[in-house]
Amino acid sequence: MPKLKTNKSAAKRFRFTKKGKIKKRNANRGHVLSKKTRKRKRHLRRTGYVSAADAKRIRRLLPYG
Repeated sequence: MPKLKTNKSAAKRFRFTKKGKIKKRNANRGHVLSKKTRKRKRHLRRTGYVSAADAKRIRRLLPYG
């Protein structure tokens, strides 16, 4: 069976934990930060986890995760 290709754009956005969950960085942190409150920006700094519904699609993009 041939090797599977990793989707490089997904590999840069997601990381796997030791237990197999998929970590993600929160959106809305790129630009136009001046109108967002300090509290909102602080909460966006935290990483989150991908939902179970999306995790299946991401695992297909990252076969060796």
